[in-house]
Amino acid sequence: MTGLRARFQMPPFYCPIEPALHPDADMIEKRAIEWLDRVGIYENETQRTRVIGTNSAEFFSRFTPEGVDDNVLLAAQWVYWGFAFDDVRCDRGPLSDRPDRFVRVAGRVQRVIEAPHSVDTADDPYLGALHDIGLTMRELATPTQVRRFIDAHRAWLHAVAWQIGNQARNEMPGLNDYITMRLGSCGGFPTMALLEIGNGAEVPAHEMDHPTVRAATEAAVLTAGLDNDLHSYRRELQQQHTDQNIINVLMHHEGHDLERALVEAVGLRDRIMQLYLRLHAQLLPEASNELRTYLTCLGKGIRGNVDWALRVPRYAAPSPPDESSTGSQHRTPVWTDTPSDRTPGPPAVPAISWWWDRVEHDE
Repeated sequence: MTGLRARFQMPPFYCPIEPALHPDADMIEKRAIEWLDRVGIYENETQRTRVIGTNSAEFFSRFTPEGVDDNVLLAAQWVYWGFAFDDVRCDRGPLSDRPDRFVRVAGRVQRVIEAPHSVDTADDPYLGALHDIGLTMRELATPTQVRRFIDAHRAWLHAVAWQIGNQARNEMPGLNDYITMRLGSCGGFPTMALLEIGNGAEVPAHEMDHPTVRAATEAAVLTAGLDNDLHSYRRELQQQHTDQNIINVLMHHEGHDLERALVEAVGLRDRIMQLYLRLHAQLLPEASNELRTYLTCLGKGIRGNVDWALRVPRYAAPSPPDESSTGSQHRTPVWTDTPSDRTPGPPAVPAISWWWDRVEHDE
């Protein structure tokens, strides 16, 4: 692991989208921390520091820089909750390699967001916090927005169960399976479903359900998911524990060394980023105001995810994950205007190759 750690160099990020931040991000963070203290999803000060240190209010404030304050707060609350749940019930803890037990917990979690009063939440602060989120969501969002979030939430939990099943069997998925799983397990679908809620703008069904919009959404989600793989890989090397990650998949199944796997991973990511930009430009001229806002915030989410990850202790700290870190450990972002791979067609990944079919070509 020491050799890999020395050889791993974070590549520059190709993302020709300007950064943005909600002007009330600090106030939203303050209110979110007050909510966290009230719902009590942590047991001690160390856990509290770790949850607050996810900087989730900043995270979502970068996705919706012109969002409605209360709605952005709601979204930030779910992001705080999601990171905490992921750490305690998914990536680590007694459920991290027990799919049988995780599925039971996930079923209860999903039912709480579907029908807030249908599950006893008294003995589980995570269920209680999500119950509170669900009630507030129904006050602030439209029924369609709530339903879209519920569906996205289910997709996330399903993919996490897949990931935990792989871990229980000590199985490294192949590239196509990994990409399919990562689309869901990275949490991008519920996060992007919160864009409509955060902005207070419901995208009409005939637009949101259009295959090209779906392709753009999935491309944005996977770009961010692969970026997170790159950010987390260094941390996992430092912990001497690497698991399911795009780099490990390419090393395991393709026989690549670290340097080659990193080049291939970044190349795939950059091809997907370019596709998102093409689909965004293609959709924008005839988009409604609501869809225009949604598409723009997908891009802000890709950029904001990188800006956030370069600062957050979760990824930037060289110290163990249970230790607090400060700004001195933030990495300086390195950007590039040039994608590392300009191949225009789809990659050899059937799970996502259909996205390229949605691109309109000039005759």
